[in-house]
Amino acid sequence: MKIIDLRTMRGPSYWSVKHLKLIVMKVDLEDLAGKWSNAIPGLASRLTKLLPGVGQPCPTPDSSKQKLKYPPLTLEQLTDGEPMCHVIQHVALELQRLAGMPVYWGKSYPSAHEEGVEFVVFSYQEERAGRVAARAAVEIVDALCQKQKVDIKPIITELHNIREEEFFGPSTYSIVAEAVSRNIPYIRLKNTSVIQLGYGVNQKRIQATTSTNTAFFAVDIAGNKNRTKAMLADAGIPVPRGTTVYSIEELRTAIEELGFPIVTKPLDGNHGKGASINITDWKTAQTGFKEAQVYSRAVIVEQFIEGFDHRLLVVNGQLVAAAKRKPASVLGDGKSTIQELIDQVNQDPRRGEGHEKVLTKITADKHTMAILEARDLTLKSVLPEGEELFLKSTANISTGGTATDVTDLVHPYNVLLAERAAGIIGLDICGIDLLTSDIAIPLNESRGAVIEVNAAPGFRMHISPAEGLPRNVAAPVVDMLFPRGTPSRIPIMAVTGTNGKTTTTRMLAHMVAAQGYKVGFTTTDGIYIQGNQLEQGDCTGGKAQSLYCVTPR
Repeated sequence: MKIIDLRTMRGPSYWSVKHLKLIVMKVDLEDLAGKWSNAIPGLASRLTKLLPGVGQPCPTPDSSKQKLKYPPLTLEQLTDGEPMCHVIQHVALELQRLAGMPVYWGKSYPSAHEEGVEFVVFSYQEERAGRVAARAAVEIVDALCQKQKVDIKPIITELHNIREEEFFGPSTYSIVAEAVSRNIPYIRLKNTSVIQLGYGVNQKRIQATTSTNTAFFAVDIAGNKNRTKAMLADAGIPVPRGTTVYSIEELRTAIEELGFPIVTKPLDGNHGKGASINITDWKTAQTGFKEAQVYSRAVIVEQFIEGFDHRLLVVNGQLVAAAKRKPASVLGDGKSTIQELIDQVNQDPRRGEGHEKVLTKITADKHTMAILEARDLTLKSVLPEGEELFLKSTANISTGGTATDVTDLVHPYNVLLAERAAGIIGLDICGIDLLTSDIAIPLNESRGAVIEVNAAPGFRMHISPAEGLPRNVAAPVVDMLFPRGTPSRIPIMAVTGTNGKTTTTRMLAHMVAAQGYKVGFTTTDGIYIQGNQLEQGDCTGGKAQSLYCVTPR
Protein backbone atom coordinates (compact mmCIF):
# COMPACT_ATOMS: atom_id res chain seq x y z
CA MET A 1 0.00 0.00 0.00
CA LYS A 2 1.07 3.57 -0.56
CA ILE A 3 -0.30 7.05 0.13
CA ILE A 4 -1.11 8.97 -3.04
CA ASP A 5 -2.29 12.18 -1.39
CA LEU A 6 -2.48 13.49 2.18
CA ARG A 7 -4.46 16.60 3.03
CA THR A 8 -5.41 18.48 6.17
CA MET A 9 -8.89 19.95 6.62
CA ARG A 10 -9.31 22.94 8.94
CA GLY A 11 -12.96 23.84 9.26
CA PRO A 12 -16.15 22.64 7.51
CA SER A 13 -15.35 20.68 4.38
CA TYR A 14 -16.78 18.35 1.75
CA TRP A 15 -16.04 15.45 4.08
CA SER A 16 -17.81 16.78 7.16
CA VAL A 17 -19.48 19.99 8.29
CA LYS A 18 -19.54 18.95 11.95
CA HIS A 19 -16.00 17.61 12.33
CA LEU A 20 -13.64 20.49 11.64
CA LYS A 21 -10.20 18.89 12.05
CA LEU A 22 -9.75 16.07 9.54
CA ILE A 23 -6.97 14.21 7.78
CA VAL A 24 -7.98 13.11 4.27
CA MET A 25 -5.71 10.40 2.91
CA LYS A 26 -5.91 8.84 -0.55
CA VAL A 27 -4.48 5.32 -0.43
CA ASP A 28 -3.54 2.98 -3.27
CA LEU A 29 -4.12 -0.54 -1.89
CA GLU A 30 -1.98 -2.12 -4.65
CA ASP A 31 -1.80 -5.90 -3.97
CA LEU A 32 -4.43 -5.62 -1.23
CA ALA A 33 -7.02 -4.04 -3.53
CA GLY A 34 -10.38 -5.74 -3.10
CA LYS A 35 -9.21 -7.72 -0.06
CA TRP A 36 -10.86 -7.42 3.34
CA SER A 37 -9.36 -8.16 6.74
CA ASN A 38 -10.67 -11.76 6.76
CA ALA A 39 -8.69 -12.50 3.60
CA ILE A 40 -5.40 -12.03 5.50
CA PRO A 41 -4.80 -15.02 7.82
CA GLY A 42 -4.12 -13.95 11.42
CA LEU A 43 -4.49 -10.20 10.76
CA ALA A 44 -7.35 -9.83 13.24
CA SER A 45 -5.45 -11.40 16.14
CA ARG A 46 -2.16 -9.64 15.32
CA LEU A 47 -3.83 -6.23 15.14
CA THR A 48 -5.86 -6.53 18.34
CA LYS A 49 -2.81 -7.86 20.17
CA LEU A 50 -0.70 -4.91 19.01
CA LEU A 51 -3.45 -2.34 19.60
CA PRO A 52 -5.98 -3.68 22.12
CA GLY A 53 -7.67 -0.29 22.30
CA VAL A 54 -8.91 -0.61 18.72
CA GLY A 55 -11.67 -2.86 20.03
CA GLN A 56 -12.53 -0.66 23.03
CA PRO A 57 -15.63 1.54 22.73
CA CYS A 58 -15.61 5.32 23.01
CA PRO A 59 -16.23 6.27 26.67
CA THR A 60 -19.16 8.54 25.69
CA PRO A 61 -22.24 6.54 24.70
CA ASP A 62 -25.15 8.11 22.87
CA SER A 63 -27.85 7.53 25.49
CA SER A 64 -30.63 8.88 23.26
CA LYS A 65 -30.16 6.05 20.78
CA GLN A 66 -28.85 3.49 23.28
CA LYS A 67 -25.88 2.72 21.08
CA LEU A 68 -22.24 3.69 20.93
CA LYS A 69 -21.56 7.07 19.39
CA TYR A 70 -18.36 5.79 17.74
CA PRO A 71 -18.45 1.97 17.41
CA PRO A 72 -15.06 0.24 17.88
CA LEU A 73 -13.44 -2.17 15.45
CA THR A 74 -13.77 -5.48 17.29
CA LEU A 75 -11.95 -8.77 16.86
CA GLU A 76 -15.21 -10.31 15.68
CA GLN A 77 -15.65 -7.67 12.98
CA LEU A 78 -12.06 -8.09 11.80
CA THR A 79 -12.54 -11.86 11.65
CA ASP A 80 -15.80 -11.51 9.71
CA GLY A 81 -14.19 -9.03 7.34
CA GLU A 82 -13.68 -5.26 7.21
CA PRO A 83 -12.42 -3.07 4.32
CA MET A 84 -8.69 -2.51 4.60
CA CYS A 85 -9.00 1.28 4.65
CA HIS A 86 -11.55 1.03 7.46
CA VAL A 87 -8.86 -0.82 9.42
CA ILE A 88 -6.31 1.92 8.60
CA GLN A 89 -8.77 4.56 9.82
CA HIS A 90 -9.18 2.88 13.23
CA VAL A 91 -5.42 2.34 13.61
CA ALA A 92 -4.74 6.04 12.91
CA LEU A 93 -7.29 7.06 15.55
CA GLU A 94 -5.97 4.60 18.15
CA LEU A 95 -2.37 5.76 17.69
CA GLN A 96 -3.44 9.29 18.54
CA ARG A 97 -5.47 8.13 21.54
CA LEU A 98 -2.48 6.22 22.91
CA ALA A 99 -0.50 9.47 22.75
CA GLY A 100 -3.11 11.31 24.84
CA MET A 101 -5.25 12.75 22.03
CA PRO A 102 -8.86 11.48 22.35
CA VAL A 103 -10.16 11.34 18.77
CA TYR A 104 -12.81 8.91 17.53
CA TRP A 105 -14.54 9.98 14.31
CA GLY A 106 -13.55 8.61 10.93
CA LYS A 107 -14.83 7.25 7.61
CA SER A 108 -13.45 5.40 4.60
CA TYR A 109 -14.73 5.58 1.03
CA PRO A 110 -13.77 3.82 -2.22
CA SER A 111 -12.70 6.13 -5.02
CA ALA A 112 -15.40 6.45 -7.65
CA HIS A 113 -13.04 6.53 -10.61
CA GLU A 114 -9.85 4.71 -9.58
CA GLU A 115 -9.75 0.96 -9.07
CA GLY A 116 -8.02 -0.12 -5.86
CA VAL A 117 -7.87 3.41 -4.47
CA GLU A 118 -9.75 4.49 -1.33
CA PHE A 119 -10.10 7.57 0.83
CA VAL A 120 -9.42 7.41 4.58
CA VAL A 121 -10.83 10.31 6.61
CA PHE A 122 -10.29 10.66 10.36
CA SER A 123 -10.17 13.28 13.10
CA TYR A 124 -7.03 14.80 14.57
CA GLN A 125 -6.32 16.95 17.60
CA GLU A 126 -2.93 18.26 16.51
CA GLU A 127 -2.35 18.62 12.78
CA ARG A 128 1.22 17.35 12.72
CA ALA A 129 0.28 14.38 14.89
CA GLY A 130 -2.61 13.53 12.58
CA ARG A 131 -0.31 13.40 9.56
CA VAL A 132 2.25 11.26 11.40
CA ALA A 133 -0.55 8.90 12.53
CA ALA A 134 -1.83 8.64 8.95
CA ARG A 135 1.50 7.52 7.54
CA ALA A 136 2.17 5.21 10.49
CA ALA A 137 -1.26 3.56 10.19
CA VAL A 138 -0.65 2.62 6.56
CA GLU A 139 2.80 1.24 7.38
CA ILE A 140 1.51 -0.74 10.39
CA VAL A 141 -1.41 -2.35 8.56
CA ASP A 142 0.81 -3.15 5.56
CA ALA A 143 3.43 -4.73 7.85
CA LEU A 144 0.83 -6.80 9.74
CA CYS A 145 -0.59 -8.08 6.47
CA GLN A 146 2.90 -9.31 5.59
CA LYS A 147 3.33 -10.87 9.09
CA GLN A 148 6.17 -8.50 9.95
CA LYS A 149 6.95 -7.40 13.49
CA VAL A 150 5.85 -3.90 14.40
CA ASP A 151 7.15 -1.73 17.26
CA ILE A 152 4.68 1.06 17.99
CA LYS A 153 6.59 2.56 20.95
CA PRO A 154 8.68 4.99 18.83
CA ILE A 155 5.52 6.09 17.01
CA ILE A 156 3.61 6.72 20.23
CA THR A 157 6.60 8.58 21.68
CA GLU A 158 6.80 10.81 18.60
CA LEU A 159 3.06 11.51 18.70
CA HIS A 160 3.19 12.24 22.43
CA ASN A 161 6.09 14.64 21.95
CA ILE A 162 4.13 16.44 19.23
CA ARG A 163 1.16 16.72 21.57
CA GLU A 164 3.31 18.16 24.37
CA GLU A 165 4.90 20.64 21.97
CA GLU A 166 1.77 21.85 20.22
CA PHE A 167 -1.35 21.16 22.25
CA PHE A 168 -2.73 23.86 24.49
CA GLY A 169 -1.91 23.43 28.14
CA PRO A 170 -4.92 22.97 30.44
CA SER A 171 -5.01 26.67 31.35
CA THR A 172 -4.89 27.90 27.77
CA TYR A 173 -7.34 25.25 26.65
CA SER A 174 -9.88 26.27 29.30
CA ILE A 175 -9.82 29.88 28.08
CA VAL A 176 -10.03 28.89 24.41
CA ALA A 177 -12.90 26.48 25.12
CA GLU A 178 -14.79 29.17 27.02
CA ALA A 179 -14.26 31.61 24.15
CA VAL A 180 -15.47 29.07 21.58
CA SER A 181 -18.59 28.41 23.69
CA ARG A 182 -19.40 32.12 23.25
CA ASN A 183 -18.82 32.00 19.49
CA ILE A 184 -15.54 33.90 19.78
CA PRO A 185 -13.13 32.67 17.08
CA TYR A 186 -9.48 31.86 17.82
CA ILE A 187 -6.25 31.11 16.00
CA ARG A 188 -2.74 30.29 17.16
CA LEU A 189 -0.24 32.76 15.78
CA LYS A 190 2.33 31.01 13.62
CA ASN A 191 5.38 29.57 15.40
CA THR A 192 4.32 30.97 18.78
CA SER A 193 2.29 29.96 21.80
CA VAL A 194 0.25 33.15 21.50
CA ILE A 195 -3.49 32.67 20.92
CA GLN A 196 -5.55 35.35 19.21
CA LEU A 197 -9.19 35.56 20.25
CA GLY A 198 -11.45 37.48 17.89
CA TYR A 199 -10.65 39.37 14.66
CA GLY A 200 -9.34 42.77 13.59
CA VAL A 201 -9.57 45.67 16.02
CA ASN A 202 -11.72 43.51 18.31
CA GLN A 203 -9.03 40.89 18.84
CA LYS A 204 -7.41 40.05 22.17
CA ARG A 205 -4.42 37.82 22.79
CA ILE A 206 -3.41 35.39 25.49
CA GLN A 207 -0.29 33.40 26.21
CA ALA A 208 -0.95 30.77 28.86
CA THR A 209 -2.76 32.92 31.45
CA THR A 210 -1.28 36.27 30.57
CA SER A 211 -3.39 38.53 28.37
CA THR A 212 -3.28 41.76 26.44
CA ASN A 213 -4.41 43.37 29.72
CA THR A 214 -1.40 42.05 31.65
CA ALA A 215 1.06 44.84 32.38
CA PHE A 216 4.72 44.09 31.71
CA PHE A 217 5.86 45.94 34.83
CA ALA A 218 3.50 43.81 36.95
CA VAL A 219 4.99 40.59 35.55
CA ASP A 220 8.45 41.98 36.22
CA ILE A 221 7.58 42.78 39.84
CA ALA A 222 6.01 39.35 40.42
CA GLY A 223 9.14 37.72 39.00
CA ASN A 224 11.27 39.46 41.63
CA LYS A 225 10.27 37.87 44.91
CA ASN A 226 12.15 40.40 47.06
CA ARG A 227 10.47 43.36 45.41
CA THR A 228 7.07 41.65 45.66
CA LYS A 229 7.53 40.92 49.34
CA ALA A 230 8.65 44.48 50.08
CA MET A 231 5.64 45.99 48.30
CA LEU A 232 3.21 43.67 50.11
CA ALA A 233 4.84 44.33 53.49
CA ASP A 234 4.61 48.09 52.94
CA ALA A 235 0.88 47.66 52.31
CA GLY A 236 0.38 45.76 55.56
CA ILE A 237 0.04 42.29 54.09
CA PRO A 238 1.76 39.63 56.26
CA VAL A 239 4.83 38.13 54.62
CA PRO A 240 7.66 36.00 56.05
CA ARG A 241 10.88 37.74 57.17
CA GLY A 242 13.87 36.99 55.02
CA THR A 243 16.80 38.21 52.97
CA THR A 244 18.69 37.52 49.74
CA VAL A 245 22.07 35.79 49.76
CA TYR A 246 24.67 35.05 47.11
CA SER A 247 27.16 32.82 48.94
CA ILE A 248 27.47 30.16 51.62
CA GLU A 249 28.92 32.75 54.02
CA GLU A 250 25.92 35.04 53.54
CA LEU A 251 23.64 32.01 53.99
CA ARG A 252 25.22 31.31 57.36
CA THR A 253 24.73 34.93 58.46
CA ALA A 254 21.09 34.89 57.35
CA ILE A 255 20.38 31.71 59.31
CA GLU A 256 21.99 33.19 62.43
CA GLU A 257 19.58 36.11 62.18
CA LEU A 258 16.41 34.21 61.18
CA GLY A 259 16.96 30.88 62.91
CA PHE A 260 15.60 27.51 61.81
CA PRO A 261 13.33 26.40 60.22
CA ILE A 262 13.88 28.27 56.95
CA VAL A 263 12.99 28.17 53.26
CA THR A 264 15.41 28.63 50.36
CA LYS A 265 14.27 29.47 46.83
CA PRO A 266 15.67 31.21 43.73
CA LEU A 267 15.00 34.93 43.46
CA ASP A 268 13.67 34.63 39.90
CA GLY A 269 12.11 31.17 40.14
CA ASN A 270 8.64 29.88 39.33
CA HIS A 271 6.55 26.70 39.58
CA GLY A 272 8.41 25.76 42.77
CA LYS A 273 11.64 25.07 40.89
CA GLY A 274 14.69 25.04 43.16
CA ALA A 275 12.63 25.64 46.31
CA SER A 276 13.27 23.77 49.58
CA ILE A 277 11.07 24.18 52.65
CA ASN A 278 11.18 23.41 56.38
CA ILE A 279 14.99 23.26 56.48
CA THR A 280 16.09 22.55 60.05
CA ASP A 281 19.87 21.95 59.82
CA TRP A 282 22.97 23.44 58.25
CA LYS A 283 23.69 20.53 55.87
CA THR A 284 20.20 20.65 54.35
CA ALA A 285 20.42 24.44 54.13
CA GLN A 286 23.59 24.15 52.01
CA THR A 287 21.89 21.63 49.73
CA GLY A 288 18.84 23.89 49.37
CA PHE A 289 21.08 26.85 48.57
CA LYS A 290 22.84 24.93 45.77
CA GLU A 291 19.53 23.70 44.31
CA ALA A 292 18.18 27.26 44.24
CA GLN A 293 21.32 28.57 42.53
CA VAL A 294 20.66 26.25 39.59
CA TYR A 295 17.89 28.71 38.64
CA SER A 296 19.17 32.00 40.06
CA ARG A 297 22.48 33.32 41.42
CA ALA A 298 20.50 35.20 44.07
CA VAL A 299 18.78 32.97 46.65
CA ILE A 300 16.00 34.01 49.01
CA VAL A 301 16.31 32.77 52.59
CA GLU A 302 13.23 33.33 54.72
CA GLN A 303 11.35 32.05 57.72
CA PHE A 304 9.39 28.85 57.31
CA ILE A 305 5.72 29.51 58.01
CA GLU A 306 3.75 26.63 59.47
CA GLY A 307 0.49 25.86 57.69
CA PHE A 308 -1.10 24.36 54.61
CA ASP A 309 -0.26 25.59 51.12
CA HIS A 310 -3.12 27.51 49.49
CA ARG A 311 -3.48 29.11 46.07
CA LEU A 312 -5.95 31.98 45.65
CA LEU A 313 -6.79 33.03 42.10
CA VAL A 314 -7.75 36.64 41.41
CA VAL A 315 -9.05 37.69 37.98
CA ASN A 316 -9.79 41.31 37.12
CA GLY A 317 -9.61 42.30 40.78
CA GLN A 318 -11.95 39.61 42.13
CA LEU A 319 -11.23 36.31 43.87
CA VAL A 320 -12.65 33.54 41.66
CA ALA A 321 -11.21 30.35 43.18
CA ALA A 322 -9.10 28.96 46.00
CA ALA A 323 -7.41 25.60 46.38
CA LYS A 324 -5.62 23.82 49.20
CA ARG A 325 -2.55 22.15 47.71
CA LYS A 326 -0.75 19.05 48.86
CA PRO A 327 2.71 17.90 47.70
CA ALA A 328 3.14 14.59 45.92
CA SER A 329 2.96 11.85 48.52
CA VAL A 330 2.44 8.14 49.13
CA LEU A 331 0.71 6.32 51.99
CA GLY A 332 2.44 3.28 53.48
CA ASP A 333 0.72 -0.11 53.65
CA GLY A 334 3.40 -1.97 55.60
CA LYS A 335 4.42 -4.22 52.70
CA SER A 336 5.03 -2.15 49.53
CA THR A 337 8.28 -0.30 48.80
CA ILE A 338 8.21 3.45 48.19
CA GLN A 339 8.77 2.86 44.46
CA GLU A 340 5.88 0.39 44.38
CA LEU A 341 3.67 2.93 46.17
CA ILE A 342 4.64 5.59 43.61
CA ASP A 343 3.74 3.18 40.80
CA GLN A 344 0.38 2.50 42.43
CA VAL A 345 -0.38 6.22 42.70
CA ASN A 346 0.64 6.73 39.06
CA GLN A 347 -1.91 4.11 37.96
CA ASP A 348 -4.62 6.66 38.70
CA PRO A 349 -6.18 7.30 35.24
CA ARG A 350 -6.25 11.01 36.06
CA ARG A 351 -2.44 11.12 36.06
CA GLY A 352 -0.40 11.54 32.90
CA GLU A 353 2.82 12.94 31.51
CA GLY A 354 3.26 16.71 31.66
CA HIS A 355 -0.07 18.48 31.20
CA GLU A 356 -1.87 15.80 29.22
CA LYS A 357 -4.22 14.98 32.13
CA VAL A 358 -5.64 16.72 35.19
CA LEU A 359 -2.88 15.31 37.43
CA THR A 360 0.80 14.68 36.73
CA LYS A 361 2.60 11.41 37.39
CA ILE A 362 5.02 11.41 40.31
CA THR A 363 8.68 10.98 39.44
CA ALA A 364 11.50 10.21 41.85
CA ASP A 365 13.86 13.02 40.81
CA LYS A 366 16.95 14.37 42.57
CA HIS A 367 14.81 16.41 44.92
CA THR A 368 12.84 13.32 45.94
CA MET A 369 16.04 11.34 46.48
CA ALA A 370 17.38 14.13 48.71
CA ILE A 371 14.21 14.01 50.82
CA LEU A 372 14.52 10.24 51.17
CA GLU A 373 18.21 10.46 52.04
CA ALA A 374 17.49 13.02 54.77
CA ARG A 375 15.15 10.47 56.35
CA ASP A 376 17.54 7.53 55.83
CA LEU A 377 15.19 6.00 53.25
CA THR A 378 15.54 4.68 49.71
CA LEU A 379 13.05 3.78 47.00
CA LYS A 380 13.30 0.17 48.24
CA SER A 381 12.29 1.09 51.79
CA VAL A 382 8.92 -0.12 53.07
CA LEU A 383 6.72 2.47 54.77
CA PRO A 384 4.76 1.44 57.87
CA GLU A 385 1.03 1.13 57.35
CA GLY A 386 -0.75 4.49 57.57
CA GLU A 387 2.45 6.61 57.38
CA GLU A 388 2.32 9.35 54.76
CA LEU A 389 5.56 10.36 53.03
CA PHE A 390 5.82 13.62 51.11
CA LEU A 391 8.05 13.20 48.06
CA LYS A 392 8.37 16.89 47.15
CA SER A 393 8.88 19.99 49.25
CA THR A 394 6.47 22.09 47.19
CA ALA A 395 2.83 21.43 46.37
CA ASN A 396 2.91 22.18 42.65
CA ILE A 397 0.49 20.19 40.50
CA SER A 398 3.18 19.91 37.81
CA THR A 399 5.36 17.81 40.18
CA GLY A 400 2.59 15.40 41.14
CA GLY A 401 0.79 17.39 43.82
CA THR A 402 -2.97 17.43 44.31
CA ALA A 403 -5.47 20.18 45.04
CA THR A 404 -8.73 20.46 46.97
CA ASP A 405 -11.15 23.27 46.16
CA VAL A 406 -11.82 25.52 49.18
CA THR A 407 -13.33 28.52 47.43
CA ASP A 408 -16.47 28.50 49.58
CA LEU A 409 -14.42 28.38 52.81
CA VAL A 410 -12.26 31.47 52.33
CA HIS A 411 -12.81 34.06 55.06
CA PRO A 412 -13.90 37.51 53.76
CA TYR A 413 -10.74 39.02 55.28
CA ASN A 414 -8.61 36.63 53.21
CA VAL A 415 -10.68 37.41 50.10
CA LEU A 416 -9.96 41.12 50.56
CA LEU A 417 -6.29 40.39 51.27
CA ALA A 418 -5.90 38.41 48.01
CA GLU A 419 -7.65 41.05 45.93
CA ARG A 420 -5.49 43.78 47.51
CA ALA A 421 -2.30 41.80 46.80
CA ALA A 422 -3.22 41.40 43.13
CA GLY A 423 -3.96 45.12 42.90
CA ILE A 424 -0.71 46.10 44.62
CA ILE A 425 1.36 44.10 42.13
CA GLY A 426 -0.90 45.18 39.25
CA LEU A 427 -1.79 41.79 37.74
CA ASP A 428 -5.07 41.20 35.93
CA ILE A 429 -4.74 37.41 36.36
CA CYS A 430 -2.92 36.64 39.58
CA GLY A 431 -2.15 33.55 41.65
CA ILE A 432 -1.44 34.25 45.33
CA ASP A 433 0.29 31.57 47.41
CA LEU A 434 -0.18 31.69 51.15
CA LEU A 435 0.40 29.43 54.10
CA THR A 436 -2.18 29.18 56.85
CA SER A 437 -3.51 26.57 59.20
CA ASP A 438 -7.10 27.33 58.18
CA ILE A 439 -8.22 29.44 55.21
CA ALA A 440 -11.52 30.09 57.04
CA ILE A 441 -9.63 32.10 59.69
CA PRO A 442 -8.30 35.62 58.94
CA LEU A 443 -4.64 35.40 57.98
CA ASN A 444 -3.59 37.89 60.67
CA GLU A 445 -5.16 35.65 63.33
CA SER A 446 -3.79 32.32 62.08
CA ARG A 447 -0.20 33.65 61.92
CA GLY A 448 -0.11 32.78 58.24
CA ALA A 449 1.64 34.71 55.48
CA VAL A 450 1.61 35.40 51.75
CA ILE A 451 4.69 33.68 50.39
CA GLU A 452 4.44 34.41 46.68
CA VAL A 453 2.50 36.26 43.97
CA ASN A 454 2.46 34.65 40.54
CA ALA A 455 1.93 36.02 37.06
CA ALA A 456 0.51 33.45 34.58
CA PRO A 457 -0.89 31.17 37.31
CA GLY A 458 -1.95 27.66 36.34
CA PHE A 459 -5.68 26.93 36.19
CA ARG A 460 -5.49 23.14 36.34
CA MET A 461 -5.92 22.90 40.12
CA HIS A 462 -9.13 24.94 39.87
CA ILE A 463 -10.76 23.48 36.76
CA SER A 464 -9.97 19.87 37.75
CA PRO A 465 -9.27 19.62 41.49
CA ALA A 466 -8.56 16.19 42.95
CA GLU A 467 -11.32 16.90 45.47
CA GLY A 468 -14.08 19.48 45.65
CA LEU A 469 -16.04 21.45 43.08
CA PRO A 470 -14.42 22.32 39.73
CA ARG A 471 -14.45 26.05 39.06
CA ASN A 472 -14.86 27.61 35.64
CA VAL A 473 -12.08 30.15 36.16
CA ALA A 474 -11.79 30.75 32.42
CA ALA A 475 -15.21 32.44 32.34
CA PRO A 476 -14.10 35.57 34.29
CA VAL A 477 -11.02 35.81 32.04
CA VAL A 478 -13.17 35.89 28.90
CA ASP A 479 -15.59 38.26 30.67
CA MET A 480 -12.63 40.58 31.28
CA LEU A 481 -11.39 40.42 27.68
CA PHE A 482 -14.82 40.49 26.06
CA PRO A 483 -17.44 42.05 28.38
CA ARG A 484 -20.96 40.95 27.55
CA GLY A 485 -22.13 42.67 24.38
CA THR A 486 -18.61 43.49 23.21
CA PRO A 487 -17.97 42.37 19.58
CA SER A 488 -15.20 39.87 18.92
CA ARG A 489 -15.49 39.74 15.13
CA ILE A 490 -15.42 42.09 12.16
CA PRO A 491 -17.53 41.78 8.98
CA ILE A 492 -15.86 39.54 6.41
CA MET A 493 -17.06 38.85 2.86
CA ALA A 494 -15.79 36.21 0.45
CA VAL A 495 -16.08 36.72 -3.30
CA THR A 496 -15.96 33.70 -5.60
CA GLY A 497 -16.71 32.97 -9.24
CA THR A 498 -15.00 32.62 -12.61
CA ASN A 499 -14.43 36.13 -13.94
CA GLY A 500 -14.69 39.55 -12.30
CA LYS A 501 -13.79 38.62 -8.72
CA THR A 502 -11.13 41.29 -8.38
CA THR A 503 -13.35 43.97 -9.91
CA THR A 504 -16.23 43.01 -7.62
CA THR A 505 -13.95 43.04 -4.58
CA ARG A 506 -12.58 46.47 -5.43
CA MET A 507 -16.08 47.84 -5.96
CA LEU A 508 -17.31 46.48 -2.62
CA ALA A 509 -14.23 47.80 -0.83
CA HIS A 510 -14.78 51.24 -2.35
CA MET A 511 -18.45 51.29 -1.30
CA VAL A 512 -17.68 50.35 2.29
CA ALA A 513 -14.68 52.71 2.52
CA ALA A 514 -16.95 55.54 1.36
CA GLN A 515 -18.97 54.96 4.55
CA GLY A 516 -15.89 55.70 6.66
CA TYR A 517 -14.74 52.17 7.44
CA LYS A 518 -11.19 50.84 7.27
CA VAL A 519 -11.04 48.15 4.61
CA GLY A 520 -8.61 45.38 3.78
CA PHE A 521 -8.92 43.03 0.82
CA THR A 522 -7.01 40.49 -1.28
CA THR A 523 -7.14 40.07 -5.06
CA THR A 524 -5.08 38.72 -7.93
CA ASP A 525 -3.04 41.94 -7.64
CA GLY A 526 -2.07 41.54 -4.00
CA ILE A 527 -3.08 42.51 -0.48
CA TYR A 528 -4.46 45.97 0.24
CA ILE A 529 -5.33 47.80 3.47
CA GLN A 530 -6.96 51.25 3.27
CA GLY A 531 -6.04 51.47 -0.40
CA ASN A 532 -2.33 50.77 0.16
CA GLN A 533 -0.79 47.69 -1.41
CA LEU A 534 1.12 45.72 1.25
CA GLU A 535 2.05 42.71 -0.89
CA GLN A 536 2.13 42.14 -4.64
CA GLY A 537 1.06 38.94 -6.35
CA ASP A 538 -1.91 36.63 -6.76
CA CYS A 539 -3.35 36.41 -3.25
CA THR A 540 -6.51 34.48 -4.15
CA GLY A 541 -7.19 30.76 -4.11
CA GLY A 542 -7.27 28.19 -1.35
CA LYS A 543 -4.88 29.95 1.05
CA ALA A 544 -6.03 33.56 0.55
CA GLN A 545 -9.53 33.88 -0.86
CA SER A 546 -10.61 37.03 -2.68
CA LEU A 547 -12.14 38.73 0.34
CA TYR A 548 -12.17 41.90 2.31
CA CYS A 549 -12.75 42.79 5.90
CA VAL A 550 -13.91 45.97 7.50
CA THR A 551 -13.20 47.49 10.88
CA PRO A 552 -15.19 50.17 12.68
CA ARG A 553 -14.79 53.80 11.77
